[in-house]
Order: sequence, then structure tokens, then C-alpha cells
Amino acid sequence: MIIILGGYAYQKGYLGSTNEVHTSQTKVETLATSQTHTSSETSESNEVTSNSETSESNEVASNIDTNEYKEIAAKNFTSGSLAYETINQNKSTLNANDWQQEKIEYGNLDQLNRTTEVTAYLSKKNLGKSETRSEQIFKPTGWHNQPRIVAGNRIFPQNRGHLIAYTLSFNIDSNGNYRQGELGSLDNPKNLATQSEFSNQKTMQVFEGKVRNALSQGKNVIYKVTTVFRDNELMCRGYWAQAVSTDGTLNFNVYIWNVEPGISFDYATGMSKVDDTINVQNVYVGREYNKTYKSYKK
Repeated sequence: MIIILGGYAYQKGYLGSTNEVHTSQTKVETLATSQTHTSSETSESNEVTSNSETSESNEVASNIDTNEYKEIAAKNFTSGSLAYETINQNKSTLNANDWQQEKIEYGNLDQLNRTTEVTAYLSKKNLGKSETRSEQIFKPTGWHNQPRIVAGNRIFPQNRGHLIAYTLSFNIDSNGNYRQGELGSLDNPKNLATQSEFSNQKTMQVFEGKVRNALSQGKNVIYKVTTVFRDNELMCRGYWAQAVSTDGTLNFNVYIWNVEPGISFDYATGMSKVDDTINVQNVYVGREYNKTYKSYKK
């Protein structure tokens, strides 16, 4: 039986093919579905986040507008729609006067070990290059990156998506404090979520590019990204991104759909399957970044 939900087609009882189910993650998925969690079975990544990053840092308690967050979380993507939609008439609710110095405030992980929000106070000093990236190993909630064949091409539908891009977070340490010589935020659990390949490498690039351009012009920018989850789902439905420069020339407030053309996701678990009914209007016109070779595709 096929169920259409928010533009996605799901097969009743679908949990992905048997080769998608991994023992180390099945407990997390089962617990998320039943909403019953025990200290011994939440997620292997709990141990990863209990490290020195929790002390002397710019961590903050979540400051999310709960009502607006719920309204956004209730939205459903309709196949064929634009890859993002504007919030608050595309005007940020950030206060440009809050910019004082370069730093990043990492929101604490929630009770399901999911990212919440990250707010970055950036200048030209924080720009860096992708060529310095190294391998990522942290597995965020909902991570099941099994290859799929879409339109004859083999793709990996999921990426480890940064809330604040690697290339926007140089000279800031893992605690969010300014420190000259630091590379960008790469494998920080508080800055990573399971993001679709399309959302990460195309749609997100549009708005990260706006921030990058403003910084390269010497402007100071506040850039905030919130992962939007519905209930106890382990993969976020989208990324709520907003930015404002201190001179007011940069100002946007958007919701980026966490979707992939030709793929439907079970957001409760992060599992995926090929679905040729899923189409997304692409807004990215730049070069595609090839993560394997750390360069832009020609």
C-alpha cells in the first residue's frame, strides 16, 4: 500500500531494504518510534559528545522561537516545489547590534542527541578553503548513507551536513572561541546533522555563498542555522537559516527543505528509497563541489 504524505510516497510498513538495517542503529530507530529511551540504548554517539567540548565553550541553551519552530516543522514539501521557502518575508529576526567579536555559539544537543541551533558571529577572518578538509567520522542521528541508483546514476543521498559551513568557521576553536590558526569546524557533533546530498551541496550553497560574499567584502555577519525536526524524528525535515550583516546589506530568512530528487526519506529513521515522483526545483547555479577530490567539478 502506498501512502502519499507531504509530496512523498511511502510504502506502508517501509523501513528500507534489509541491507540498510544496521545493528548498531536499530536500537535508536526503535526507541525513537516508541518514544521510549533508556540510558544504555540511546545512541553510540552519546559517548562522542561527552568530551572536552562541553566545558569553557560558547554553548548556549536553545533560544528557538518554539511557536514558529513548530509551524515550520509542520510544513510538508510538495514534489516539484522550490528547494526552499522564505520565512518572515525573507527578513531575519537577528539583531545586528549583537555582533561584538568573532565566535560561534553551539546549541546543546537535545535528549535524542540531535543538533538544535548554531549562531555564528563572523568576519573576513573566518573565511577558509575547502582544500584543508579531512575525513569526517561522526555519525549524526538518522545516518544511513546507503548508495542508490537514481536516473542511472549511483548516488549517496545523505551527507554529514554542517549547520555552519566549514569554510565559514576558520580561526574559531571547537568550543566556539576565536583562536588564530584554527581550521574550520569539521567533525563537531553540535554542528553536524544528516542532510540530503542535494540540500547540502546545492541549496545550502546558495545561502552560504551570500554569507561568504558579504564576509569577503569586509562585512561582519551574524549567521544562524536551526535544524528543524518533527516530533521524535531522527532526520531533520529542513534547515532554518537566517543572516544579517551589521550594515544591513545582507538580510535573509529561509527554510531549506532536506530533500533529494528521486529519493524519499523516512524522517523517523533516516532510511531512504528510490522514488521517481520526487522532484525539486534547483536554485543553485554555481559549480558542484566534489567532496572526494576536494575541488569543484568542472
